[in-house]
Parts: sequence; C-alpha cells; structure tokens
Amino acid sequence: MKHLFFDWDGTLWDFHTNAGLALHEVFSRHNLLTKFESFEQFKEKFHHYNSTLWKLYSKAQISKQEVGVKRFALAFADVNLYDDDFSQLFSQQYLEAMTLQTKLLPHAKEMVEYLCKKYNLHIITNGFSEVQFPKIEKSGLRHCFSEIITSEEAGALKPNAKIFELALAKTGANLSNSIIIGDDLDADIKGAIDFGMKNVFVNLTNLKHNYTTDYEISNLLQLKQLF
Repeated sequence: MKHLFFDWDGTLWDFHTNAGLALHEVFSRHNLLTKFESFEQFKEKFHHYNSTLWKLYSKAQISKQEVGVKRFALAFADVNLYDDDFSQLFSQQYLEAMTLQTKLLPHAKEMVEYLCKKYNLHIITNGFSEVQFPKIEKSGLRHCFSEIITSEEAGALKPNAKIFELALAKTGANLSNSIIIGDDLDADIKGAIDFGMKNVFVNLTNLKHNYTTDYEISNLLQLKQLF
C-alpha cells in the first residue's frame, strides 16, 4: 500500500464535539434561549434538518447554499421564527465558528504523524471547501497530507465514483496501491466498495452493520497494526 486516503470529519476531526461548540457559541451570541426551551432542543432540530438536507444535496437535488441556510431556517420556523436574513447570518457565523474548532479524535495526531513517514497521505472530504481547508490548516496536520480532494472540486459527493476518480487522478495513485480510511458506512465504505478500493471502517461507536469491509477498527491506534 502506498496511498492512504483519509476522510476528515468524524475520522480525524472530532465533528460531534466541534460542531456542538460552534453551534452553542452562535446560539448563545444571539440569545436564542428566548426562543428555544434549551440549546439541546435547538441542536436536535438542527441535526434532524441537516441530515435530511445533506441527503438531498448528495443527490444534487438542492444546492450547497440551500443546505447551509435552510437547515437553520427550518429549525427556527419550528419555534415561529421566520427571518431569512437572520438564517443567512446564523449560517455564516456558524461556518466561521466551525473553522476555529481544533479538537481531533483520540490518537488522530499521533497516527497521522506516524503514517505520513511511511505513506503518501491524502484527504477526501464531502465538506464545504471554505470550511474544510481552514479546519485542516488549524489542526496542525496539514503538512502530513499531500492532496486534499473535496466534493466541490469533484462535482460529486462520496459515495459517487467521480470523487474517487478525481482522487486517483490528482495523486497519481491506482486501486492496487490505495486504501480509504473513514467513519461513514455509506459515503466512505460503500463508495470504496463500489469503486473497487480497499477500505478501513473507523467504527469508534461499535456500530452494528452488514457491510463487508476490508478492515475495521474501533480505535485509531489500531492503524499501527494494519500499516
């Protein structure tokens, strides 16, 4: 194996913690406890709409801009707050707050720095480019990755084959010497299986599933046993 393609959010970067911190910061800035029963209520609504809209975005049924704003507009509408300008502002501030979060998952830094001495490391991500690049830069790990492949650049999100095709083209890699490491069964693992790429499922929550993965780990430290 020569090329290791890492997913970013949820595989190396602690999306759950970082997104929660960013959401809470902007929620508090606008004193939204006057509208919602609690921050947890708001967060639950946001994640519900975010998940629904991302599925539509992955099928090219709505735009990136619609995802960014509508996930908040729908959550606000549930508490009778109808203000398109405010939804736009909140979305912008949330994305800005996300770029400032730096918490990595346990052993992510150690493993990336260990592996980059032995392999060519790259990132393949579905996140918005203007958010992902600052996040990666601030992580302290940017120097370990040769290429960053985004869904926007590919014009398609994982699991679409187009993003995997672009990844191979940009890096000069091929299927025989490449593997993807990711936490999302549909985007990372199904995408890899359909494309014919080896895969490592990072199953940090011990999720039960029916996929036939090449490798599965429950802790990033286990990458040392594979590579």
